[in-house]
Amino acid sequence: MNQILPYVYYSLPWAFIIGLSIAAVAGIGIGLVWPRFLVYPYLAIYFCMNSTSYGNMAIFATRSIYSRGSGMLFFGLLLWYVLGAWACARVAASFQRYPAPECNLRPWFLGWFVLLVGHVGVSMMLDVPLKDSLSPQGFSNIVWMAPLISLILLSFRTREHVLELTHFILLLGLGRALFGLVRWAAFGGDPNNVYANMNAIKIRLTFFDINDSLVCTIAFAIAAVHLFQTVKTDRPKFWRGIEWATLITTALCIVLSYRRSAWIGFLLAFLVIMMRFPIKRRIQLMTGGLPLVGAALAYVAVQRLTQTKGAGGGLSSLVYDMQSRRFGPESERVLELKFALADFLSKPITGIGSWGRYTGYQYISWQNNPDGGLFLHSGVLHVALKSGLLGTFLLIGTIAAFVLFARRALKTLPPELLGLATAGVAGIAFMIPDFLIGTPFPQVRTTQMLAICLALPYLAMAVAKVAPATKPAVKPFVPRPRLVAA
Repeated sequence: MNQILPYVYYSLPWAFIIGLSIAAVAGIGIGLVWPRFLVYPYLAIYFCMNSTSYGNMAIFATRSIYSRGSGMLFFGLLLWYVLGAWACARVAASFQRYPAPECNLRPWFLGWFVLLVGHVGVSMMLDVPLKDSLSPQGFSNIVWMAPLISLILLSFRTREHVLELTHFILLLGLGRALFGLVRWAAFGGDPNNVYANMNAIKIRLTFFDINDSLVCTIAFAIAAVHLFQTVKTDRPKFWRGIEWATLITTALCIVLSYRRSAWIGFLLAFLVIMMRFPIKRRIQLMTGGLPLVGAALAYVAVQRLTQTKGAGGGLSSLVYDMQSRRFGPESERVLELKFALADFLSKPITGIGSWGRYTGYQYISWQNNPDGGLFLHSGVLHVALKSGLLGTFLLIGTIAAFVLFARRALKTLPPELLGLATAGVAGIAFMIPDFLIGTPFPQVRTTQMLAICLALPYLAMAVAKVAPATKPAVKPFVPRPRLVAA
């Protein structure tokens, strides 16, 4: 046995390479025939796997799956996977003469790609390492949203495929919410609890990662529209039960996340969802539902904010750390934005570069690390700082194109596809607070989740056009024979 073990040990790398080659060939074969089966495991990872360990006091640090391979390949293996899956789906669509679905985001993402290439070219002339100019701390993650959007549009081609995807999202959202609630009730909640571990606020929370609340919001939107929209569709009792369970658990999971951005975002998403209901149902929800949700949010907000030093009272306590009295003459949040804005104004057209750091980041406590100055707590200002007015124009254009299309889609889609499209729009509305005061663009999981939300209305509209709703068969008219008197 001792003589065989060395051979087994030295053969492991070769076995890994052989296994990887077989898996790649099998994946290509599956992607050419059933490309959606390459999408499902990818979506499951982003829906179910946490992307941050911030606030975790464990001694050992685990490396995120979203950064695996980024050291040698500049980007994570998951992003290369989605690019390969997109290539398979594109080839499969060309063989089947499948037309490219309508998507007015293509020119805008092409603009993001050209802008990134321009930054890479300038960085090479300035002797900036390629890994810095392509770093996720710039805006390269925005470019990687395009392959996922295109992959989703190419992979789900029929109404049955889209309904299958809808059920998949419902089940994942329900499962994720149940996991968060059970862990909160029986196991102390999310270990990434920055409030308890770093700020001495004695609360348990379901999920600290904003993306888990986004998953819950998407599933909540599908369930709510299916249950309360104007036109009812026949569905098995099993799925109606799943929708009711999803509606309750996902809302509770978001409330117990104790994140202000999740609370405000959920209210914005709820407004989008409510517009899909008939007037009578809207009035019922305004008079009965909103007070209940408001009371729940008020209760958990008081629990958290009354223990937070400097929060004060009233509605202003929700933005206590954005007020000047928080840390001396200026809060660190405000100071960070002030430093970044000054650098943006010094280079308004091109910005400081995707690799740049804003001046004065050393004065910010949470920027005292190797990534200090590469990101800031405002997605909009982050893009403006790194890419200037050029990137800001692309960001505004991308958002405007999506809003115009989504508005038209939500007015014309059939009932069975409306829930999925609404989920995408509600997900984008949910992320508005994170756009303003969060860090969405440096995070791989966040940008890929945003890409999923962007794709859903386009997917629903594409399927509605290619496969119109089936109408009941009309029986041919047969004249009844006349009775002739004898």
